Amino acid sequence: MVRLGLIGLGKMGISHFAIANSHPKARVTAICDSSRYVVEVLKKYTGVRGFTDYRSMIDEASLDAVIIASPSRHHAPMVRHALEKGLHVFVEKPFCLEAQEGHDLAELATKKQLVNQVGFHCRFVASFQRAKQLVERGVIGEVHHISSETYGPVVVRPKGSTWRLKKSEGGGCLYDYASHAINLATFFGGMPDAVSGTVLAKIFSTDVEDEVYTTFHYADGKTGQVSANWSDDSYRRMYNRVTIWGKNGKIVADRQECQLNLRRQVDGFEQLPEGWTIQYTTELTEPVWYYLRGEEYSAQMDHFVSQVEARGADNMSSFASAVETDRLIEMMQRDADAPRTRLVARPDVGAATAVRVRRGWLSRLFSRVRTRLSRRG
Repeated sequence: MVRLGLIGLGKMGISHFAIANSHPKARVTAICDSSRYVVEVLKKYTGVRGFTDYRSMIDEASLDAVIIASPSRHHAPMVRHALEKGLHVFVEKPFCLEAQEGHDLAELATKKQLVNQVGFHCRFVASFQRAKQLVERGVIGEVHHISSETYGPVVVRPKGSTWRLKKSEGGGCLYDYASHAINLATFFGGMPDAVSGTVLAKIFSTDVEDEVYTTFHYADGKTGQVSANWSDDSYRRMYNRVTIWGKNGKIVADRQECQLNLRRQVDGFEQLPEGWTIQYTTELTEPVWYYLRGEEYSAQMDHFVSQVEARGADNMSSFASAVETDRLIEMMQRDADAPRTRLVARPDVGAATAVRVRRGWLSRLFSRVRTRLSRRG
């Protein structure tokens, strides 16, 4: 029986508690939250040991592994303390707010041979797993473009401040929502070597972005696009979709189905006809022992517990894979702050011309000098 400690008793923490504590091979034996009231209520009705300091829980509770569902900025120190005490770690996404910190923690987990997993649950959705299988087996041929989208109704009006609406806490659509789309893009396409055209725009929030758009560029020539908007109330809940174009067709996958369209029939491990083939989640998804929010949430916890039992290193959502997402987030932030190419009036040519506008008095000075020289010429 795997003994689990849980840090953070918010929405995701309570969900993880219910799922993990019902697992046939695991038990939550200790909980921790900064709210003493929440801890005391859960202790009263479950009998688990309660703590308000995560260090005390990790040091005193005789655990095999820990689940961390705290606000994002606390992830790194909590993960480090757990690893240093020899505990396997499941931590909610995003992994870390600084990619280098995440990289160091991934190396530490590997060095100590500890199971490590980040809660990117979309990797455990059966239709996405089926799409990945089709791509890896070359069914749609060489991939040339990937689109990954995430939409939902999180911030649909100006609202009071929570940690998710504070940039310093790791809030915002980029970390909280777009990270799912980014992680799915790397799940299917690997790590791009460049990003461009990043948009981080506010709709209702004041300190963080509400929508995110960017383009990925890969070393092999393929491209990718990520779109995320958590202010879209045309969706009842978070919605993720991936579209993958290859030379022999395309795949469109979301949580409900995996659609495959082929230019030519493919024979091999299975016979797939020309045209459309649609498989629904009901035929792709394995049954789970406990359902809450979606089978993928139970599937990711089962994967973690199974890996802990076997002390395995074959993790579908490891720290290392999450570091790729964190690095891309940092690349997108830098790209969003970079100068833009805009159409401005150029009196020397008498028409609107595309020029790169750079900030600062020195750039403006050089621009004036170039204008005067061109007039003399």
